[in-house]
Amino acid sequence: MKIPFKIKAVQIRQALLCLFVLAGQMAFAQQSKRLTQNWEYLKGDLGSVWEAMRPAKPGSSESVPLWSNVILPHCFNETDAVDPKVNYYEGPGWYRTNLKLENPYNKGRILLHFEGAGQKTEIYVYTKKVGSHVGGYDEFTVDITDAVEEFKKDPLFKSQFKGLIPLAIRCDNTRDLEMIPSDLSDFNVYGGLYRYLNLVYTPQVSVDKLFALAEVDAQGKQGQLKITGRFYNPIGLNTANVNILVKDPQGKTVFTGKSDITLSSSDQVLWTTKLNKPALWSPERPQLYSVELTINAQGQEYKHIEKVGFRHFEFVQKGPFMLNGKRLLLRGTHRHEDHAGVGAAMTEEMIKTEMKMMKDMGVNFIRLGHYQQSRIVLQECDRLGILVWEEIPWCRGGLGGDVYKQQARRMLTNMIEQHYNHPSVIIWGLGNENDWPGDFTYFDKEQIRTFMKELNDLSHKLDKTRKTAIRRCDFCKDIVDVYSPSIWAGWYRGIYQEYKEVSKKEMEGVNHFLHVEWGGDSHARRNAEEPEKIINRLKIGGEADERAGDATFYGGDARFSKDGDWSESYICNLIDWHLKEQETMPWLTGAAYWPFKDFSTPVRPENPVPYMNQKGVVERDFTKKEAYYVFQSYWTAEPMLRISGHNWPVRWGDKGEQKVVKAYSNCDEAELFFNGKSMGVKKRNSQNFPAAGLRWNVVFNEGKNTIKVVAKKGKTVVTDEITQYYQTAKWGKPAKLTLEKIAEDKDTVTLEVKLFDANNVQCLEAANYVSFELAGDGKLIDNQGTSTGSNYLQMYNGRAIIRVTKNKGKSVVSAKSEGVPTVFINL
Repeated sequence: MKIPFKIKAVQIRQALLCLFVLAGQMAFAQQSKRLTQNWEYLKGDLGSVWEAMRPAKPGSSESVPLWSNVILPHCFNETDAVDPKVNYYEGPGWYRTNLKLENPYNKGRILLHFEGAGQKTEIYVYTKKVGSHVGGYDEFTVDITDAVEEFKKDPLFKSQFKGLIPLAIRCDNTRDLEMIPSDLSDFNVYGGLYRYLNLVYTPQVSVDKLFALAEVDAQGKQGQLKITGRFYNPIGLNTANVNILVKDPQGKTVFTGKSDITLSSSDQVLWTTKLNKPALWSPERPQLYSVELTINAQGQEYKHIEKVGFRHFEFVQKGPFMLNGKRLLLRGTHRHEDHAGVGAAMTEEMIKTEMKMMKDMGVNFIRLGHYQQSRIVLQECDRLGILVWEEIPWCRGGLGGDVYKQQARRMLTNMIEQHYNHPSVIIWGLGNENDWPGDFTYFDKEQIRTFMKELNDLSHKLDKTRKTAIRRCDFCKDIVDVYSPSIWAGWYRGIYQEYKEVSKKEMEGVNHFLHVEWGGDSHARRNAEEPEKIINRLKIGGEADERAGDATFYGGDARFSKDGDWSESYICNLIDWHLKEQETMPWLTGAAYWPFKDFSTPVRPENPVPYMNQKGVVERDFTKKEAYYVFQSYWTAEPMLRISGHNWPVRWGDKGEQKVVKAYSNCDEAELFFNGKSMGVKKRNSQNFPAAGLRWNVVFNEGKNTIKVVAKKGKTVVTDEITQYYQTAKWGKPAKLTLEKIAEDKDTVTLEVKLFDANNVQCLEAANYVSFELAGDGKLIDNQGTSTGSNYLQMYNGRAIIRVTKNKGKSVVSAKSEGVPTVFINL
């Protein structure tokens, strides 16, 4: 079949995906393609849209302001969100392109389908405004058909634009108290076309929404599928023919239906059918059915495909979570749409990589914080078997007026309707930390309760099958179906050993308890010999919540978040304890660690990596921290092994002092070989803390030490090996820096700075800030929000790493830390 638009070879896979997912099979004429190329971007505002359209020769005085070439998706804040020298940009930005339109349908429609854009969006065909949207996370569609036809009559269509259609889009993330989410939220409110934008061709009648409600009893014996359609029929045709085809996970047709319908402006129930013993969807076997709807009106066909799954879930009152009649401990994490170098503009490949990493860690549940996320995320959760709590961005600040409330209603409606068919979704979240004031001169708990009740009722009206939930707003916890209090044992309050006691107390105060958000920050590559040495300064006694000011480094009682070392060593212990306790809490529905990946935030400028929330188990560029493997050791079945200390090159202590070597593994037993000598076999026992008993006390040799562990699970053998140096010399006051090249790959150089005292002893507990600068042809690979991608950050154990692109030229790089001489290196 001839494809009616040109596709480069490298784009075939992407184009086919769009054709199948968004517009059906190639045998039908409807088309959808992502508009990724040939875009220009302007940071700032214009006097009017005409400035984006007026002709000007490049380099002339009329060509200013200057536009830059970009590829979509694109975020205003791809690097400035983590630039330690500036506040991230909040304001308008413009995009423009020229579209070549080839609608295969006679009298068909031309649509722009936005998968998300931040935060307020206006769309123009030439100078005519064709649509607008408020909200940075829900999808929306704009019909540009009439505006295109109007512009084709303009002489400029052929003369200036050569038969192309000029499109301009204005995005704006300016601070606005009457818009959610609040700028007090612990994440950036990004701007830009940071999700995919699709050009869609449809016939005169097409499918706007297809709601496929798949239900099954707890025993999995009887399933029912109810199919409801909402049709896009702008010219008002009266009748159409509809065909339904349902296929099981193996592709076998299990139901067909045909009928002539009278088109209505409201939702129409098309079919209800029963299925005996349907294949069930679960994290272990995420089996998906296909629902294919074909609508034929005036000889033009349109096909729409949805994936659904049959599963039955229940939150037992004051008890566990049940899926398909069996207890399932929800082993979860969280996700922000945020990545090094691109901000919110994650590509499909990046999203799939992230979701696969979560699944490989053993995740079976995720809370999408704190807003509706990309459709790709939900598709991956369906495919991989990850249950979902998804929520609207009513987050912090209080409650605004009518415009504010209407946006929240609209975003809740859109989220539920747009993600209704995903079997992975079990909870619609109505808010987060709504007990957090600050945006308004007033804070009225009763007004918040009243609006929370309204949203709760709206959610149940739109979807009777899912539960509602909120996190951390105790005065609303009786309104929703599922509640998560604030429990940060061992980080913002108390010690992690109090986790089970505090959780049980909170569980007894609500009908359905689910613990989302726990953990703590860790500066990647920082380790500690005594990570819990401040414990004697802590206030202990059953308090484990987060309160105002706890996330800062000022005031209040001693706490790990303020006074701890932010080491990976400590966080591994904290996670290890939580996971071993969760195995002995039969009433626990589950818990979700906060978050999976480090992400940027405007409210944490003083963190070791400025403007980064560093609680992730992977860095912002997918680099795994040690904590990733702690989770794997509890949550995965495939044999794995990880010696603690891969990113800890030098340990320290006294000569002859015993040190602990730990290995994280899900294997039955493990043997340590230290400097070639067996140190014995240890049996794994999850309740033997730390490291489930896989730990050995050894005496390090000064200098180089080799550490090898061999683990067995049944007949499978896995090994891991590292080298660590041991330093017994004690260091004094930091006195000098060194800067050297430690790796080179083609045009990229890796540099490492180290801090020493006056006697050339490395300061292995030093956490001094260091800044990097470059002069010359090269460029620092910085503003990435990672431990090796920041030009200003705290050292980890007296060292820090930065990478440089040489650009085939010469450069000088400097490293500077307060109180010691600056050092330089020539590249």
